[in-house]
Amino acid sequence: MINAYSPGGTADVVCRILFARLSERLGQSFAVENRPGAAGTIAAQAVARAPADGYTLLYDATAHSVNPALFGSRLPYDTRRDLLPVFLAMVTPNTLMVTNGFGPRTVPELIAHAKANPGRLDCASTGIGTVQHVSLELLNHRAEIRINHVVYREIAAARNDLTSGRVPMQFSNVPSTLPVTQANQARCLAHCGPAPIAQLPGIPGFAETLPGFETWEWNGVFTPAGTPGEVITRLNAELNATIRDSVVIERLTGLGALTRPNTVEEFAAFRDQQTEFFTGMVRMANIRID
Repeated sequence: MINAYSPGGTADVVCRILFARLSERLGQSFAVENRPGAAGTIAAQAVARAPADGYTLLYDATAHSVNPALFGSRLPYDTRRDLLPVFLAMVTPNTLMVTNGFGPRTVPELIAHAKANPGRLDCASTGIGTVQHVSLELLNHRAEIRINHVVYREIAAARNDLTSGRVPMQFSNVPSTLPVTQANQARCLAHCGPAPIAQLPGIPGFAETLPGFETWEWNGVFTPAGTPGEVITRLNAELNATIRDSVVIERLTGLGALTRPNTVEEFAAFRDQQTEFFTGMVRMANIRID
């Protein structure tokens, strides 16, 4: 299992929870190897070129949907042709975290504050074209405001500057938000989901002010093109059984990682929908990596 992200992050934690239980179910060991870098393309390229025998899998996340638009012809593989969807492992809404001393307490107050201070507010992310960056650009577009995008090379540095007050805002996701808010290091101003989130009681959605405003983090399992269909079907069935396991449910629910049963075809349709959304956002905001 080649994981496209660093140890300890949301994708790594969820991956290890799922595949530890799947290993027990199947009596087969799954070795998780983290290969972060280049927005997930290093890991994805390795799997796209791996033997299609079912013994090399990719655990990828939201950047998988962004990279075709962001990198274009420079992408060293074809996302749809070379990597086959197996299972949608997790979805979670994004969140907007702010420093404890940040003045606005609601989305309308934030929008009013940004309009009164155009170009004077900063929001951190861990890279150009990340879902955090896209969430910010969607907010700028929908609310007709201009909040600056400040890029950090790693999540720890961005989080440190948020909690210390050096940068007032950062888009995140529910699993990453919970430990920070529970420690009272920062607060969550709003989330990007369509409905209330049990793990964030009392926190409103952006959609209450900006109807239809949604952005999601997701994790999924892929395999190289050419992998036998029966292998993909078996993995999908076993992973669906894994997310129904009571221990897995408890651990993922505590993280704020939402799961749902899904077929291979449903995950493929989800990937296409997410890729279309992010392609539109990259073009609308003129997001480029030179």
